[in-house]
Amino acid sequence: MKRVLSVIVIAVIGMVAANNVSAQFKFGLKAGVAVNNLKFSEDIIKSDNRAGFTGGAMIEFTAPVIGVGLDASVMYVHRTADSYSENPEYAEIGKKRDYIDIPLNLKWKINIPAVSKIIKPYIATGPAFAFLVSKEDANKFFKNKKCDISWNIGVGLELFSHLQVGASYGIGLTKALETVDVVDDMPVIEGKNKYWTITAAYLF
Repeated sequence: MKRVLSVIVIAVIGMVAANNVSAQFKFGLKAGVAVNNLKFSEDIIKSDNRAGFTGGAMIEFTAPVIGVGLDASVMYVHRTADSYSENPEYAEIGKKRDYIDIPLNLKWKINIPAVSKIIKPYIATGPAFAFLVSKEDANKFFKNKKCDISWNIGVGLELFSHLQVGASYGIGLTKALETVDVVDDMPVIEGKNKYWTITAAYLF
């Protein structure tokens, strides 16, 4: 947790520094679809992609001319998963999980002469810190972890300097759930989130 807080503090300091050198500041609302898949450490459990939703607020600092900046969001994310196994004890794992997700991205907006006021492509990457807010565990053999850290890589378009439409892929760096009270010859199993997120944001 201390590492998480340190990264957040460093990002905030960076944003403030950017603002002090005449960076462009925007804030707005963002919503979209989150398509999640749980990747398990053992092949005895499989998982299919399932769609959830996300929504929240974001801020953005961008240095003029070069188009490089930072953005941060606070998002509510509802993730679903459809897992299955030949072992009945592992069936119906982690159907629904709700998080407060805080992604922090380094973003580069690519200025294209003549059309930059209408459309700007961008690329973004950075960590995301998801804090579990749902109470129910996956099932009696699996426990959801309180904090899930991932790394996002995304692309998108900014239209008319206000509307941003983007897609990103998140790779889980820490386990989202793990087995507890393992008995007999049951292996220790952990699951990590891997997900696509498609969002639209309006910035003021």
